[in-house]
Amino acid sequence: MIPLRDDIPSRSFPIVNLTLIGLNVLAFLGELGLGRSLAPFLYQSAVVPILYSGHDGRLGLIETLLTTADPDLGLRVLVSMFLHGGFAHILGNMLYLWIFGDNVEDRLGHGRYLLFYLVCGWAASYAHIWAEPVSKLPSIGASGAIAGVLGAYLALYPKARVITLLPLGLFSSLIEIPAFFFLGFWFLQQFLSGTLSLAQTAQTGGVAWWAHIGGFLAGLALVGLLQNRKRRPPVRDLWWKR
Repeated sequence: MIPLRDDIPSRSFPIVNLTLIGLNVLAFLGELGLGRSLAPFLYQSAVVPILYSGHDGRLGLIETLLTTADPDLGLRVLVSMFLHGGFAHILGNMLYLWIFGDNVEDRLGHGRYLLFYLVCGWAASYAHIWAEPVSKLPSIGASGAIAGVLGAYLALYPKARVITLLPLGLFSSLIEIPAFFFLGFWFLQQFLSGTLSLAQTAQTGGVAWWAHIGGFLAGLALVGLLQNRKRRPPVRDLWWKR
């Protein structure tokens, strides 16, 4: 299922969300320019779990928070949130951020939305370190922070409709899916895949499932604290939602 748009227009111009998208695109273009220097850059600048877990087994939650309380890790998390592993990676992430991020920003306000996005990104990285403490692979991508945005959207707009492209072999169909179903199904996929990954003993690359899970749960928890309840309901038909 590929989301194309939702039916909830924003009341305010999503300046923070558009800036985040722009920064991600610029960072990806910078990665493309690094050539053979990209791999060393990622190991020096991105989140590498084993550097912070100091463990040969899975950490408890409190232990994870204590062992990752490192200023260097904080900087690595920030850098990692704007790096991507390929065109499909960044296009998928930015599509989700474009569709769902503006509405969350509208409800939280610009400054709170930026804080919310960054905190969800940090929570996602901690969840990944907990789940993959001996991984020597750099973890990159905005997926964890965007998962937080999805969690917030689910809490704020459960009855919204998501216009979705459903590929069916040689044919495709456009359908409207309630947000609670679309995002609930997305989270279920992440949770089942993440649970299966905990049983794996070999180090593998690919999707950081627990970063998605951690970011999503952080978004659900934080949105109630940060939303601006005085903001009016959104008006319809603003040009940036067409």
